[in-house]
Amino acid sequence: MHARIENDMLYIHADHVPPFKKGGSVVRNSYFWAMKSISDFTPRSGDWEFDRSVWVALARMLTAFAESGYLGLSETQLEFELGEPIPDELRSCSTIL
Repeated sequence: MHARIENDMLYIHADHVPPFKKGGSVVRNSYFWAMKSISDFTPRSGDWEFDRSVWVALARMLTAFAESGYLGLSETQLEFELGEPIPDELRSCSTIL
């Protein structure tokens, strides 16, 4: 999931957030609601925002869903641009593009 940090706020690109699908996979829909529940702002067509206070919880949640085997790395790993520093709280669930 493409991500960036601005002013201690993590943004996940709108095209990379987990979609909710009525009648879809229970795991994917649970993932959507778990992400939504700890986010600060989730506009329909905008980037999702996560305040620094939830980054540890977000990292644990992404790791747990990745380890479940139901979701791929592209869905559970934060991807940062080359040269953008990755905060310690997010290092375990992040990579560089």
